[in-house]
Amino acid sequence: MNASSIVTIALTDPGEGLTEAEILEIKVAVGDRLEINDPVVEVETAKSAVELPSHVAGTVVEILVAVGEEVPVGAPLMRVDTTGGTAPSPAPAAPAAAAEADPSAAELSAQATEQAAEQAEGQTEQPDAPSEGEGAPAAQEPKNLVGYGERATGTRRRRRRAQPAQPAAEQQVPIDRILAKPPVRKLARDLGIALHDVLATGPEGTVTRQDVLNAQQRSYGAEPAAHDGAGAYFPEESPQAPEHLGDVMKTTRDQPFSGVTSDERTTRVPIRSVRKRTAEAMVASAFTAPHVTVFNEIDMTGVTRIVSQLRASREWADVKVSPLAVIAKALLVAIRRNPEVNASWDEDAQEIVYKHYVNLGIAAATPRGLIVPNLKDAHLMTLRELAEGIGELARTARAGRTSLRDTRDGTITITNYGVFDIDSGTPILNPGESAILGVGAIKEKPWVVDGRIEPRRVATLSLSFDHRLIDGALGAELLRDVSAVLEDPSLGLVWG
Repeated sequence: MNASSIVTIALTDPGEGLTEAEILEIKVAVGDRLEINDPVVEVETAKSAVELPSHVAGTVVEILVAVGEEVPVGAPLMRVDTTGGTAPSPAPAAPAAAAEADPSAAELSAQATEQAAEQAEGQTEQPDAPSEGEGAPAAQEPKNLVGYGERATGTRRRRRRAQPAQPAAEQQVPIDRILAKPPVRKLARDLGIALHDVLATGPEGTVTRQDVLNAQQRSYGAEPAAHDGAGAYFPEESPQAPEHLGDVMKTTRDQPFSGVTSDERTTRVPIRSVRKRTAEAMVASAFTAPHVTVFNEIDMTGVTRIVSQLRASREWADVKVSPLAVIAKALLVAIRRNPEVNASWDEDAQEIVYKHYVNLGIAAATPRGLIVPNLKDAHLMTLRELAEGIGELARTARAGRTSLRDTRDGTITITNYGVFDIDSGTPILNPGESAILGVGAIKEKPWVVDGRIEPRRVATLSLSFDHRLIDGALGAELLRDVSAVLEDPSLGLVWG
């Protein structure tokens, strides 16, 4: 291996206008053989998780990032030897007796390890990126990528994810020469912990992330407690609960991650990725577009009957049909009758832009946060195409595979908080859009039908709109037309 054969793989923009990304998973280890287009890392962008491929073939000789780090575009991820040689194997740990007999050798080894760690960390004057373990949820164990299968070389342990062995308490000794990976050093800086004061428990005296957290607790006069994994304050399906937060709520003695404050009463989690982008978008929307929301309670019995009939039909056996698809069709019919609502406000040009197409957004709650992918040219779709498109958007969003293209250029959005058994709400506009239709839970209620009280399937619709673009009367007419089609679906044939 020579210097000219070493190629650095850097974080590239996968065509989404990326400026920075969080490392979700490192898909290779030192010593792995790469081919061109093999995935090397998975990163989280503003809206989705994206696998980045290698542009060279060779052997991985060094990995420069860790899971949980947020790195800018252009930052080096790893180094590859393109000659095809194997990476140097890490030397086995020397027996304790040998280390005692030759302390100078141990010191030289420690110095070399520290220098490598400092080189990977870079200049201390550079802006810090969020580090591994800084309140971020723990990465799941990687699965084999479809089409690649098991590697012929057998099972390898990922160097940066391997949990360090924990020696007995009496073996913990302070070390003068500090060995710690860059993410651990950054965590110590963020917490105000001097590495010289940390009792190292990692291999060959390496300071681990848990060592730093234990030192933080000791600085407040508390002994670290083991996390027992019990408790579930948040429901399992909650899309926003940080990992282990439910356990902290149940027993404040446990300290599963660094965000737990010294008084054990609160938890701090870094704002990043989808949550950060969602917050920016919602603030921009709420303080830019003057919101108005109107409500209407309607009889959805006809919709539920149609859905039941379609589900029983053999022609629709391969399509997941839900009331949301029928609601989407009703909204598209209403937009056709009120085309002025399908517009956007161009502040720079001082113009109102009327759209001759509808890119219908479907708000989706995912483990990474709220995203709003949209169906392109939804106004041209049949009911079946809408049902298939909504199903595909939902599957892609939950898998974290939504592309940035799918979230751009939306015109009007539907948000279905009825799935959480909520009756109504005041949804906030997706930035750049004119309106958002909220759909509440469909519940059986008494309803007056031809002068008689009957049990009917009832739901509340709420329409928020940009009052710069849509006057109150126009907004009311749009919601009235949506309601009319849902209460009498045959109107869709007449108006559509």
